[in-house]
Amino acid sequence: MDRDTALRLHEAMLLTRLTEERLVKLYRQGQTLGSVYRSLGQEGVACATALALGPEDVIGPMIRNLGSMLVRGVTPLDIFRQYLGRATGPTGGRELNNHFGDLSRGIIAPTSMLGALIPVMAGVALSFRQRGEKRVAMTWIGDGGSSTGAFSEGLNFAVVQKLPLIVVGESNGYAFSTAPEKQMKGHLSARSQGAYTETVDGNDPVAVFEAAHRARIRCRNGGGPVFLVCETFRLGGHAEHDDQRYVDPALKARWAARDPISRMEAWLAERGWSPQEPLRDPLEARVAAQAGQALGEGRPGEG
Repeated sequence: MDRDTALRLHEAMLLTRLTEERLVKLYRQGQTLGSVYRSLGQEGVACATALALGPEDVIGPMIRNLGSMLVRGVTPLDIFRQYLGRATGPTGGRELNNHFGDLSRGIIAPTSMLGALIPVMAGVALSFRQRGEKRVAMTWIGDGGSSTGAFSEGLNFAVVQKLPLIVVGESNGYAFSTAPEKQMKGHLSARSQGAYTETVDGNDPVAVFEAAHRARIRCRNGGGPVFLVCETFRLGGHAEHDDQRYVDPALKARWAARDPISRMEAWLAERGWSPQEPLRDPLEARVAAQAGQALGEGRPGEG
């Protein structure tokens, strides 16, 4: 990873966290349509994996992969307009949360049906092979989503067809409020359906980026799909209406000490690559300004 890529990854993670923090404030003010699903503590997974792709590749994010969309050029303003149901938003106020795509940016729209994007993205990868294009498709799945039939069927199809698909398994500690050992036997990596599998520390953004880069090369060279399992932890509830009382506070504290943004900042400092000026304040000001702009715009039919 070179310095420019490292700085871009750091900025993407920080922007993700600040955008989601602002969304939480809007939710608590009763402004958002629907709940907010944060990636607190696991921002490094979505940002690093998406950043490892090329501009010609295609992603299919899930609800907790906002960072991948920001990496692809979606702005906080787009996100705020969407969550607030604004007529100026990506879907004109017709959808909630980040349920929108942008084919010009290589983004297939997320869906609430966990696991459903695996066969969809397998189909995208199949289209690449049929057209003779050296492109890669990527999507994400969590502990609970890996228990769905669509996950198993979609990944199995990709394995049998040797498709250029990367499935990022976010082993983030819980399927909503259910601990992994209560809804699956063994580790998430055992659900690979025969795909080449690599497990990495999901709170080490550099390690995640490098693993995703290796996965992309393997897919482009005809090696078939990769199941990239990232060990991380969801420090917030399943959504903002979930207070996460089912999690041992000591366990949360241990994972909070492994915060991916702090680790990235330490990694940059060790190499003398830290940003010349602190990013948090200007990024927070940008996020606040874009949230204010979205708040000042009307919903469909208003005004």
